[in-house]
Formats: sequence, C-alpha cells, structure tokens
Amino acid sequence: MIMETLQLTKKENYSILTFNRGRSNPMNLKMFEEMIEVLKSLKKDDSSQALIITGKENFFSSGLDLPEIITYDKAKTKFCWEVFMDLVIELVSFPKPMVAAITGHSPAGGCVIAIACDYRIMGAGDFKIGLNEVPVGLVVPRHIFDLYAFWLGNHRAYQYLMEGKLMNPQQASDAGLIDVVVPANQVLETAERKVAHYLKFDQKTWCASKLNLRSEMIRNVTHYDEDLLENVVEHWFHPNTQSILNGFVAKLQKK
Repeated sequence: MIMETLQLTKKENYSILTFNRGRSNPMNLKMFEEMIEVLKSLKKDDSSQALIITGKENFFSSGLDLPEIITYDKAKTKFCWEVFMDLVIELVSFPKPMVAAITGHSPAGGCVIAIACDYRIMGAGDFKIGLNEVPVGLVVPRHIFDLYAFWLGNHRAYQYLMEGKLMNPQQASDAGLIDVVVPANQVLETAERKVAHYLKFDQKTWCASKLNLRSEMIRNVTHYDEDLLENVVEHWFHPNTQSILNGFVAKLQKK
C-alpha cells in the first residue's frame, strides 16, 4: 500500500503504522483518508492480529495541520471534519489490540489518536500531550470528551478540556492518560512487547471483550448528529475563531 503521509510495516503477526509527514506529522485530510483505508484493511487482514501506531523522533503528531486546513473553503472544511469523525469511529471500533507508541509531542488531534488505542506508551522527555482545542478556538465535540473521560474520568477530563491542559509524560501518567513512560529510545520496543503480551490470549475472546467494554464509547462516537458537525463548521468560520486560528498559525510559522 503506497501512501503519502503514513508508512505501514508488516511484522510476523502484527503491523506498525508510522506517521510520516514532515518533521512533526501534522494531520491533514489526506492523512485522515489514508488512516481510514489502513484500519479498514487491517481489520480484515487475518495475518495482522494487532497494530502499533507511532511517530518520529520528538513527535507523535502535532495535531491538525492548521496552516493547511485554515485555507479550506467551507465545503472542504466540513468534509474534512466528516472524515476526521469517520476516522475516530474506525479507531475506537477497531477490534484488534492497538497500542500507541508515543515518540514525542502529541497535542490535540495527536492525543485523540492515542486515546483511541488500548494502551499508551510515551517516551520520557520535554514533551506535551493533551487536548488543547479550547485555547486554540475550537469547540470540543461531546464524543471527544466521552473518549477522553473513558481514561481520565469525567471530573478530570472536563477540567482539563476546559483549560486546554497539556501535560508532560509524568503528569500524563499520573492522570491516567499514559500507561507507562519509558526512555525515548525504548518506546517502540516496549510497544512490541505489549502487543506480544496481548497476542498470548485467544484473540476471538480478547477482541469480543474489547468491543463489549467499548460498546458505550462506540455508540457515543458513532451517533453524532448533523447539527454537531454544522455547529463545529460554523464556529470554525466565525470571525473570532478565525482571528484566534490565524494568530496561532502565525506563531507556528515563526518557529
């Protein structure tokens, strides 16, 4: 499978999906589409019984590629959000073991990918992870809150979302967002050991149990209404939001 933004490596009985877009792996419409294609393919691939999602040195993913996405017109922006929501559905409902090997910074959309996984391993270092949409001017959809709260609990997820809290690896581990922090050069190796542990179990039992335990989460992310999407897009194009987004993009482009 030839892809522009991702690299898929097949191992003996599992696969590794690596973000492969620029230095910080910013996510755009093309990446969303390619991830959906990979997940659908792997779901049907009996030779690949588990998936590791990882990034590059210092970055898992920096989140949405705002400099690109902010140039989309309203129709393309709406389509982009539709595809992103479809991606979240595919991630949350992926039946096989899925481990996030977080190699560095993972704010916003990068964090969403991570919290859809079954287990999260993060490299130690001066890195940040969390959902910082509110300070950037973006409305947090309810189903993203539900996904965050699945790991952090409602109280903590609410407070962290409303202040756009970003955490270092140890803080994220203490909050329950990260399962284990390891030296940065051991992230993928640790993820592979975790996958090997999951694959010791009968996979029909493991996968059926996963889907049972996630049933409410899957319903929450699947049954969003059209009004939610319209509200997200309308808010995106509100002058105040555009001003915040443009200011944020200007800061990014200076780095």
